[in-house]
Amino acid sequence: MEEENQQLPNNQKDAEAGYHVPVLLNESIDALSIQPDGVYVDCTFGGGGHSRAILQRLGQKGKLVAFDQDDDARKNLPDDERVIFIPQNFRHLQRFLRLHKITKVEGILADLGVSSHQFDEAGRGFSTRFDADLDMRMDQRQTITAAAILKTFTESQLHKMLEQYGEVTNAKTLAKTIVQQRALTSIKTINEFKQAVQSVVKGNPQKYFAQVFQALRIEVNDELGALKELLQQIPALLKPGGRAAIITFHSLEDRLVKNFFKAGSFTDTEADDIYGGRPESPLLVITKKPILPGTAETKQNKRSRSAKLRVAERKSDV
Repeated sequence: MEEENQQLPNNQKDAEAGYHVPVLLNESIDALSIQPDGVYVDCTFGGGGHSRAILQRLGQKGKLVAFDQDDDARKNLPDDERVIFIPQNFRHLQRFLRLHKITKVEGILADLGVSSHQFDEAGRGFSTRFDADLDMRMDQRQTITAAAILKTFTESQLHKMLEQYGEVTNAKTLAKTIVQQRALTSIKTINEFKQAVQSVVKGNPQKYFAQVFQALRIEVNDELGALKELLQQIPALLKPGGRAAIITFHSLEDRLVKNFFKAGSFTDTEADDIYGGRPESPLLVITKKPILPGTAETKQNKRSRSAKLRVAERKSDV
């Protein structure tokens, strides 16, 4: 990280430091085994930390394609002709690579979740620390917001979302309370929401609302749907020997990545002794167990504590 910052102008260093601290930076870049003349994709450009580390290992013939659906990320783009920036969700990976005449790449990196910038910008509505509109859109061009979900989802839909995406212990009770309260009062801001459901908050309020907000954020941005679409495109895009490195921040994401890398699908089924084994995955798992941040990183960046890095390589004989 220090070597990276030393090569940047001071104003650019400050901007990136305030935007997002890249998680598992060295581990993820090393895992890609970067070839100087290769083509690499950073699916989540954000503050550009991972992208700059990739560029440092690329030669003049190398290419980096950076995706980010959040328009704020564009401010962090380096002045580098080797970079192609695509302001789109990474679920459209293959489509936009083809538009740029790219059919195969040497490596794909994704650092999932919310950037520090998104959490720290009060007006974006991602954090429970501020009062703001319940927005939570990573892509400001889309129309659905967290407030819209709280207003329009049925009690059953709310229950399912809170239970599956947030693992909220009293999801059913909370869903019922939301439906009751929205008929009586406005629930458009973070504070209005907190006040409306205050009577059913269980345990540590900070942890409770973090789980609720995670569920809302995942729903608003269809995060798991986008991740599934990304994973399904990886085998066809990677050249033989090419690698995918994905950093997750909660068990729902990690389970999808683990199962897909292992089985080439999203179900971790055992082979059938009678009718034959399951189809072989086109990917070779490099990380039998996920790579976790070290003590020094978790002390420096508390948001890295839940991070897990998994790496897979495209097989040449499948």
